[in-house]
Amino acid sequence: MNILILGGGGREHALAWATMQNPKCDRLIVAPGNAGIAAIAECADLPIEDGAVLAQFAVDNAIDLVIVGPEAPLVAGVADELRAAGVLCFGPSAAAAQLEASKTFTKQVCDAAKVPTAGWVRVTDAAAARAHLDRTGAPTVIKADGLAAGKGVVVAMTRAEADTAVADMFGGAFGGAGAEVVIEEFMTGEEASFFVLCDGEVALPIGTAQDHKRIGEADTGPNTGGMGAYSPAPILTDALQAQVMERIIRPTLAEMLRRGTPYQGVLYAGLMIEDGTARLVEYNARFGDPECQALMLRLGAQAFDLIHAAAEGRLAEARVDWADDHAMTVVLAARGYPGAYGKGDPIGGLDALPEDSFHMMFHAGTKTVDGRVTAQGGRVLNATARGATLAEARTRAYALAEAVVWPGGHYRRDIGWRALGAVSDASKRASS
Repeated sequence: MNILILGGGGREHALAWATMQNPKCDRLIVAPGNAGIAAIAECADLPIEDGAVLAQFAVDNAIDLVIVGPEAPLVAGVADELRAAGVLCFGPSAAAAQLEASKTFTKQVCDAAKVPTAGWVRVTDAAAARAHLDRTGAPTVIKADGLAAGKGVVVAMTRAEADTAVADMFGGAFGGAGAEVVIEEFMTGEEASFFVLCDGEVALPIGTAQDHKRIGEADTGPNTGGMGAYSPAPILTDALQAQVMERIIRPTLAEMLRRGTPYQGVLYAGLMIEDGTARLVEYNARFGDPECQALMLRLGAQAFDLIHAAAEGRLAEARVDWADDHAMTVVLAARGYPGAYGKGDPIGGLDALPEDSFHMMFHAGTKTVDGRVTAQGGRVLNATARGATLAEARTRAYALAEAVVWPGGHYRRDIGWRALGAVSDASKRASS
C-alpha cells in the first residue's frame, strides 16, 4: 500500500515508524515530516490544511490511505475533501472534529448524551466572565473555546489567576480561539488519557496513558503541549475502562451519529478519576503528543492494521494484541519553552542511539541543515523506550535522553513519578 501521513511532529514520527513496521506498507510519504522521519520515509512539502492540493497529490501518487496526524487539518475539512475525491482517510470530518475544535460543542454533546463532565458556562466577553467568577470563585478552569495548540487551558487556583486568564484570552493571547471562553467547575482527582479507534459506529479501545503537561518537575509551572508520557496508566483498571466505554465513549458516539456527524478516527478522552469514577475533561480528535509515542512503541506493526480497519469501517472484526509491557517517552525541549526559545542549535549524539522495538528517539522540531540535525521547535525530541516494567522503560528512556548532546535543550527528570511512586508504595505494603 501507498500511505500518506500528514504532520511533522513526534506523533507523526511515531505513526510513521509503526507504519513502516507493517509489511503492508510499500511506500510511505510524510508531509512535511522532519529530520527523523526523513531517515525512514519520503518527505513532501505540502500545505497540510489544503484539502484540494492534498487530494490531487493523493490521486497523482496512487495513495491508498491518508492518516491525518494533527488537529488543524481535520478542523479545516481535509478529511472531507479527501473522501470526496475517493481517497481513503483516517480522521474525522470537520463537523465531527468539533469535539476538539469547540469546547462549547463538546459540552453540548455531553449534556445531550448525559456524559459525566464538569459543570460549565460559555461567556463571550470579559465582563460576563468576571460576573460568573463573582458567583463561583476559585479554583476554576478557564478554557479558550477554540484550538490553541494544547495551551488554551488555565487551571486557576485563585481569583487573581482566573482574572488574568480571562484578560489574556479576551485580549487575544490565543487569537481567535479565545474569542469565546468556557469556564468550568474545577474537578479533583487524577488525570489519565484513554484512546479508542472509531469507524463511525464501533469503538475499539487501544490503550491508556498519562502525560505530564507542566514544564516543571512535580507538575509545576505553566502548561505545555506535553513534557512526557507513559503507557499504560495504572489508574485506568479494566473495570474503569469498561465504565468509561459505557458512560462516556459509547453515549458520545451515539449522540454524534444521531446528529448526522458519525465519528471516524481516533478519539482521545482526557479523564479525571476520583473514588473509582471517571468524568470527562475533554476530547481530542487525534492522538495525543507525546502519548502517541509511547502507544506506538507498544503497538508496533499492528497499529497500522487497526488504523486501516477504522478507516474502512471494519473495527467490529479487529482485535488489539497487547504485550504485557510498559513504555515511556521523555520530551527534550528547547530552553525557554513554552515561552520564547532559540532555533538552529545543532544536536549531537543521535547517530549512536539504538533504534529498535525497545528504543526510539522520535523527532519533533528538527531539521537537517548542512548535514547536521538542528533544533527548530519548542519540543524537539522524544526519548521513548519499552520495558517489562515501567521502571525499566524509564531507565531506558532516560539513558536515551542523557546520550543526546544539546546544551540548548532540557527535559524533566521525573516523568512517571506518580505511577512509580504508587508502585513503590504498593510494593512496600505487600512486603510488610
